[in-house]
Amino acid sequence: MNPHDSLIPLLGRGPDPEQLRHVHVIPARQAVHEPWPEWAHPDVVDAYRSLGIQEPYRHQIEAARLAHSGEHVVIATGTASGKSLAYQLPALDAIHRSELRVLAEPGKIHDDGAVTLYLSPTKALAADQLAAIRALKLPTVRAETYDGDTDPASRRWIRDHANFILANPDMLHFGILPNHAWWASFFRRLRYVIIDEAHSYRGVFGSHVANLMRRLRRICAYYGAGQSFPEPVFIAASATAAEPGESFGRLIGAPVQAVARDSSPHGATTVALWEPALMDHLGENGAPARRTAVAETADLLANLVSARIRTIAFIKSRRGAETISSITRRLLDEVDPSLPQRIAAYRSGYLPEERRELERALRSGELLGVSSTSALELGIDISGLDAVLVAGWPGTRASLFQQIGRAGRAGQDAIAAFVASDDPLDTYLVNHPEAIFDVSVEATVFDPGNPYVLGPHLCAAAAELPLGAGELELFGPTAERLLDQLVEQGYLRRRPAGWFWTHPQSAAGMVNLRADGGGPVSIVDAETGSLLGTMDSPQTHYQAHTGAVYVHQGESYVVEELNEQDHCVIARRSNPDYYTTARDVTQIEVLETVRTAQWGDVSVHFGDVKVTTQVVSFQRKALISNEVLGEEPLQLGARDLFTKAVWFVVDNRSLTGAGLIEAQFPGALHAAEHAAIGLLPLVASSDRWDIGGVSTALHADTGVPTIFVYDGHPGGAGFAERGFDKARTWLAATRDAIKACECESGCPSCVQSPKCGNKNNPLDKDAAVTLLDVLLRDARDAGPADVEGLSGPAAGTGDNGDGDAGAPATITALASQHR
Repeated sequence: MNPHDSLIPLLGRGPDPEQLRHVHVIPARQAVHEPWPEWAHPDVVDAYRSLGIQEPYRHQIEAARLAHSGEHVVIATGTASGKSLAYQLPALDAIHRSELRVLAEPGKIHDDGAVTLYLSPTKALAADQLAAIRALKLPTVRAETYDGDTDPASRRWIRDHANFILANPDMLHFGILPNHAWWASFFRRLRYVIIDEAHSYRGVFGSHVANLMRRLRRICAYYGAGQSFPEPVFIAASATAAEPGESFGRLIGAPVQAVARDSSPHGATTVALWEPALMDHLGENGAPARRTAVAETADLLANLVSARIRTIAFIKSRRGAETISSITRRLLDEVDPSLPQRIAAYRSGYLPEERRELERALRSGELLGVSSTSALELGIDISGLDAVLVAGWPGTRASLFQQIGRAGRAGQDAIAAFVASDDPLDTYLVNHPEAIFDVSVEATVFDPGNPYVLGPHLCAAAAELPLGAGELELFGPTAERLLDQLVEQGYLRRRPAGWFWTHPQSAAGMVNLRADGGGPVSIVDAETGSLLGTMDSPQTHYQAHTGAVYVHQGESYVVEELNEQDHCVIARRSNPDYYTTARDVTQIEVLETVRTAQWGDVSVHFGDVKVTTQVVSFQRKALISNEVLGEEPLQLGARDLFTKAVWFVVDNRSLTGAGLIEAQFPGALHAAEHAAIGLLPLVASSDRWDIGGVSTALHADTGVPTIFVYDGHPGGAGFAERGFDKARTWLAATRDAIKACECESGCPSCVQSPKCGNKNNPLDKDAAVTLLDVLLRDARDAGPADVEGLSGPAAGTGDNGDGDAGAPATITALASQHR
C-alpha cells in the first residue's frame, strides 16, 4: 500500500462514501532500542538473536529489569509491541541458569530451582505462546500447556518435569490449587507468574480472578516459607490501559510497577468511523431502520478480500462471527468461486485442532478473511494483515485499539474501520471521534470484595489450607464478616487455628469463574441425542427458551424445549433466516443507599437493590435488516437479582419548570434510561449486556421520577459505581448522543433498546433531552460528590419497569445473607 494514497477506497465504496463519518490516521512510530541487559544469560540472548531480534525495545528491557530485580510489574503497551519478550526474558533466564546448575552437579539436590507459571484467558493465546517459546530452541526449557485439552496421561509428567507451564485461570482454580500437595515441588521452585492480557480480567470475571490470585499467592507463601524467594514475582502484559499499575495491583493484591511508554515501531493506520445508511423501510414503532452492522461488515469484508487484502472482522457475538462469514462467502461466490474457501469464522467452542488449523491458515495467508469474536483479539501473533473491521463497539477503547492494532503488525500501512451498530453508544462515537482518540483509555473495573464472589473463594481457600486470622487482610476488609456467615451456614468450622472447610461438597465446584451461577445446562440435538454444547443456567431464559435460535459451529438450531428441572435444552437443526431476542419486565427495590451526591434539586445515589426480572416474550428479527417478523409470549418464572445500582431522583416541579407536562414524564424517563444504558460503557469497561435499567415516573422508594441503572451480576460488578463516579460525563454524553441522532422521534441508534420489556413504548426523544438538561443543570456547579451512608432498606416496586440487563443470575444461599 502506498502511504501517500488514501486507503478509504479499499473499503469498496469510493473515495468519499456516505457512510463515512470520520477518518483518523494513527501515525507511524519509530523504534527506540536498548542493549541486552548484562544479567541476561548469553545463551538466552543468542536464542532471541537466532530469531532475528538483534536488539530489544526500551520498554521490553525496562519491564524485564524490574521483574529480574524482584518487583511485580505490568507492561501496558500497544498491540505487537513485543510484550512477550519482556516477561519471557527474566523467566527463561532463571530457568536456563537453574537447569545449567543441575547439569553441572548431577545428583545434587538444588533448593534454588526455577519454574514459571503462565496464565492466559484463552487457550489459543497459550498455544501461541508455547510455539513462540519452543521456537527459541533452548534445550533447558521444557514448556508445556496444561489446560482442559491436555491429555490426562500427560498431566503428571508436566506437573513433575515441565519448568514453563502454560495454563489458564480455570485450570489453576479447578486443577492446580485444590491439588496443591501434588504440585509441592513446582510451588517451591516457582519464580515467576505471568498473567497475559491482564486487561481482559474485568467485571465479575475480573473479581473472580483477583480472588484466585490471592489464593495462589497464599499457596506460594506456604511452600515458599524459608526459601530464598518466599513469593514469586508477578508479571502482567496488558493492552494500553488507564492506571495499569493500580489496576494490576488490585488484581493480585500487592504493589506493582508499571511500564507504559511504547518504544516499538508500527506502520500508520487509517481508521474509518463508519455508520451504515438508513434503509427505505421503517423498523419497529415506525422508526427509521438502519442496515445492520453484520450485513455492512460482511460487505466490506467481501470488498477487501476480493482485492486480496488480508482482513480480520471482529464482532462480540459467536452468532455474529458465523453470520458475517456466511454472508461474505455468499457474496464472494458471485465474484470469484475460488475466494469463498479462503473465508472462515473463528470463535470459542471449536475443537482445539480446528482452532490451531485456522490460526495456521491465517498466518500463512491461505485465509484472506476471518470473522472472529474477541478470541483473536488477544495477543496471538499474526503479522502481515492489512485491514481490520470492527462490527459494533467492542466494549472498551482498549479493546478497539487492541483489535485495530492487529493490522500493520509487519510494519506496513494499514486500514481499519469501526462499523457502528444500531446502538446509542455507537452513534455517539462515530459522531464524536474525540471520545475515542482524544481521551485516555478506560480503567479496568472489577470488585474483589463482591460477597457473591468472595464468599465461595474463601471456602475454596479454606479447603486448600485452613484460613488463619493473619491471612484475612489478603482478602479485604469484608472477609471476616463473610467467614462468620459461612460458619453459620455450615460451610466452614471455626477453630483456634482458623477456619476449616467441613462441607462434603467440592469447594472449588462452588465457584464458576466465567459465569453468574446456576450451573450448566446441556444443549442436546433432538435428532441424534448428541451433546451440542452447554450454557450457563441464567442465560437460558434469554437464549435457550422455546423457539430461540441457537447457533453452533455454523449450524442453526431452533429450541424445542427448555427443561429447567433436568438442566436440559432440546434443539432441532434448522435454517431460519432470522434470529431471536428475548424481552423481559423488571421491578426494582432499594435495599440500602451507600453513597449520595446532591445536584441542586437532583440527587444521585449508589447502593444495593433487588431486581426482579421475568422474561415474558421473544421476537424473531430478520438477519439482514433487523425487521421484526413476529413476537410470541413465554411462560417463564421470575428471577431475583441482588446487585448494585446508580439511580437519579428528580422532583416533578423541576421537570414541569423545564416545560414538560406529567404525561411526558414516562416517555422522557424511559428514553433517557435506554440511552444511558447504551452510553455507560463510555465511562466504565462494561458491555451493554452487563447492565440493566428501570425507569418510572413514580417509584415506591423515592416517591418521584427515578431512573435506575444496575449491574446485571449478583453483588455488582463495579460498573454502576463507576457510573456514579463519572455521572456528569456519562449523562452529558447521553444527552449529546440523543441530540446527534438524525431520526425524528427515536430509533435504535439513540433511545430504542433491543431488549425492552415494554416494546419501546412510551419513548419521547425530545423530552429525554429536556430531562437530561434538568439532571445536568446544577451538576457542573456542584462540588465533589457528598458521600453519605444512609441506613434502612426501603421496599417497593417500579412501575413501567423496563428490564435491560443480560441474564440475571440466580442467588446462591452461600452469599444471600451478606448484608
